[in-house]
Amino acid sequence: MGKEEVNAASRKDNGRYTLNIGKIQEGFVLDHIKAGKAMKIYYSLGLDRLDCAVAIIKNAHSRAMGRKDILKVECDINSLNLDVLAFIDRNITVNVIKNNEIVEKKQLPLPKKMTNVIRCHNPRCITSVERGLPQVFYLADEQKGTYRCQYCDEKYEESDGDQL
Repeated sequence: MGKEEVNAASRKDNGRYTLNIGKIQEGFVLDHIKAGKAMKIYYSLGLDRLDCAVAIIKNAHSRAMGRKDILKVECDINSLNLDVLAFIDRNITVNVIKNNEIVEKKQLPLPKKMTNVIRCHNPRCITSVERGLPQVFYLADEQKGTYRCQYCDEKYEESDGDQL
């Protein structure tokens, strides 16, 4: 994309160029995503398998966060399982859009139970032997974001790394 094209899709704001992405008629905007997590959310929600418009904005300037990612999705929010969002990033705000207007803003709580999102690393867990069993984790400590395997009680914390 040439410089002229970028300038046509941008506007100058306090000496910076700001990218303009059009409004969506109906769908949702995921805001306040930790920078670098947008693609993980894109695939975790299965947006790559849907036939809908998706705008992924990575490393956008944010006064509060420094840098953030944003996802704008033009599809029915009820068609997606959003439980995994809070697990990926607790600070995500979901803005529900209807008729070009935000009709609801919500923060998502950590899911009480997750299936096939985290994988148990305990080699003695039944899920290591029986490959067809679902990987089920329950929320053991909401403050720390600690999950435990339903079968062997193996602990998973946010600090254990990315497993999606």
